[in-house]
Amino acid sequence: MSIRIVQLGSPRAPDEGSRIGTVRRPPRGVPKAEFASRDFYDVWFPNLAPSIETMKLGQAAETPADWLAFTKKYRREMAEPEAQHAIALLATLSAQTNFSVGCYCQDEAKCHRSVLRALLQDAGARLAP
Repeated sequence: MSIRIVQLGSPRAPDEGSRIGTVRRPPRGVPKAEFASRDFYDVWFPNLAPSIETMKLGQAAETPADWLAFTKKYRREMAEPEAQHAIALLATLSAQTNFSVGCYCQDEAKCHRSVLRALLQDAGARLAP
């Protein structure tokens, strides 16, 4: 049992389980009824997405210093009690079932999901390789 960190819209892995979209906005131009069948997500969970202001900071990051500023701001947001409860819940569930969390970004290294991966790992989540 584990959490897989994925790019939303990519083909699902065998035994991946449910997909949770940790994004601020639903996919553009995709009818809501098709989110799951088109491999975006089964459940939308924006609670673990960066705020719009922080998301824009990450998207504009061009230097390591810019990325560090984004990372610090996103980590501050994820230190809030509601986010901490959500991370703890996902970490606990990872011991009992397979599921995935993700974002649309193509490169995980330049996406909030790289930080979310570390936060989940720090919370004791079982992560798929």
